[in-house]
Amino acid sequence: MSRQPPVQQAPPVQRLRVQYAKRGRARFASHRDFGRAFERALRRAGIPMAFSSGFSPHPRISYANASPTGAASEAEYLEIGLAAQLDPDLVRDRLNAAMPDGLVIVRVVEAVAGSLADRLSASRWLVELGGVEAGELAGAVDDLLATESHEVQRMTKNGLRTFDVRSAVLGLVAEGEAFQLTSLVSEPLVRPDDVVQALQALRPGLKSAQSALITRIEQGVWEDGRIADPLA
Repeated sequence: MSRQPPVQQAPPVQRLRVQYAKRGRARFASHRDFGRAFERALRRAGIPMAFSSGFSPHPRISYANASPTGAASEAEYLEIGLAAQLDPDLVRDRLNAAMPDGLVIVRVVEAVAGSLADRLSASRWLVELGGVEAGELAGAVDDLLATESHEVQRMTKNGLRTFDVRSAVLGLVAEGEAFQLTSLVSEPLVRPDDVVQALQALRPGLKSAQSALITRIEQGVWEDGRIADPLA
């Protein structure tokens, strides 16, 4: 008996782009955890999703450049395809009523032409390091900015990788026991904890810091020396 071909799903009639935040304890949610919570919220909110074709159809959700597990964020993005037209503000409100604590839908807008991922080329982060000397941190920031390159290593799913931290840094400013980092979304991806590792290598006194509290403040297109709104 021949196998029947998969059902071909209709294309989305509307594409929406979503900005969401991970706050409080939700920063410990992994990307997979968020995906499961978001799909449950879509079902509970009655959002008419479009589905992919094939033998195992999935709701049309495209994620882009998710923050690492353990980092809070005010600027995460994804795109969804709907099977019926809905007001974006209604989608936002319905989803927020169905999302778990700490996961907040900030904005929903109509998608514009082009890839969402291409509009996420830089991020701004706040990294708080408790228990360090402000002067030592400021000195480490100056040292890193004065170098042309600085390599660190991190274990990944593909093994131990080496990253040039300095090449990804667009801006780095010490603020007491914290620093703000503006960095490129590059390949391989340099993360805020990689920058912490570089600063600690430059100033060993910083190794006594408590675990870094990392928050993504902003994410978007790097143009004219600033991060532009990716949903504009």
